[in-house]
Amino acid sequence: MKDKKVYLTIHGHFYQPPRENPWLETIELQDSANPFHDWNERVTSECYTPNSVSKIVTNENKIMEIVNNYSYISFNFGPTLLSWMETHVPYSYHRIIKADIESAKRNNGHGNALAQVYNHIIMPLANKKDKYTQILWGIKDFQYRFGRKPEGMWLAETACDDATLEALCDCGIKFTILSPFQAKGVRKLNSNDELGEYRPCTCIQIFY
Repeated sequence: MKDKKVYLTIHGHFYQPPRENPWLETIELQDSANPFHDWNERVTSECYTPNSVSKIVTNENKIMEIVNNYSYISFNFGPTLLSWMETHVPYSYHRIIKADIESAKRNNGHGNALAQVYNHIIMPLANKKDKYTQILWGIKDFQYRFGRKPEGMWLAETACDDATLEALCDCGIKFTILSPFQAKGVRKLNSNDELGEYRPCTCIQIFY
């Protein structure tokens, strides 16, 4: 019996809500993020930037290689977070974009980055018009940043219903990410066969 291949998929979901004071159009001091000015700065320093320059070290803690983790994992960034990063941490922002380009070269044109519904809305609670708005805005923002149309789209909290999935299909999105408990079975496209066995991939989801 041949050894069975096992695949592990890591998906990083990175999102921050807009933190700007709408009257001042700037982020005010957030004491809970101390010693940083605000939580965008703190999480960027502790997560987003380190993942773009991850250090591989020896037992003696000598740096062997510096790796952009985003080029090796599936990931999505919320549009509101990327808007902030583009202005305030441009080097980290461009390393994220570069990671998608590098992964696309390695994977026959399929980049690691996924789009996200624009405002992190819970899609099953949205009406039809809002579903399409969230998807189309997410696609347009993704195209502006990554220079290509997204193949996949992250749904906030992986919450979905049939109407949401239909809207994704209508907008040209090929896949989304669900938990292993959200699908009972699968059916091949253009087939009337009964649902086949559902074999979810092993996926670790990172939320930050």
